[in-house]
Amino acid sequence: MKNVTDSFVFLGHWPSAGSFGFNTDILATNLINLSVVIGVLIFFGKGVCAGCLLSDLLDNRKQRILNTIRNSEELRGKAIEQLEKARTRLRKVEMEADQFRVNGYSEIEREKMNLINSTYKTLEQLENYKNESIHFEQQRAINQVRQRVFQQALQGALVTLNSCLNNELHLRIINANIGMFRAMKEITD
Repeated sequence: MKNVTDSFVFLGHWPSAGSFGFNTDILATNLINLSVVIGVLIFFGKGVCAGCLLSDLLDNRKQRILNTIRNSEELRGKAIEQLEKARTRLRKVEMEADQFRVNGYSEIEREKMNLINSTYKTLEQLENYKNESIHFEQQRAINQVRQRVFQQALQGALVTLNSCLNNELHLRIINANIGMFRAMKEITD
């Protein structure tokens, strides 16, 4: 410690011929000036001090940090709220998409069943038309066969009658028929 004080004392003995040095004269130094300035600052500053300034700066910085944190929390809350709204909308859209999908599948199944039923009805109608056509053709064929059988029977009867009848028998049959027609005419009149 003695070395440090010796060095200050030694510096105080330097000649002041334009060189740098320490003035150990208290009245010639700026210590008085500094104490006057500090006194004036304390008196007129009324409590303004370096600690207070630092405290004010720290308080301001703290308030800005707290405001930034508060704003960040508000923004975070809004972002969470928007995220929840977006998730809700997403769930709603997914449910609607599922509903459309289900409705689409059920609509497809319904259309498929309608098409199958329509095809079965068309097939039934075609089967009925086919059966009716077959029945009609069978009836026509039966009628044609009956007509031929009847014609052949008439021709056979005519041949038999012509071979069995002679003129006298033929005249008697004609007269009997004429008599029957007259009787029928009298009944209708």
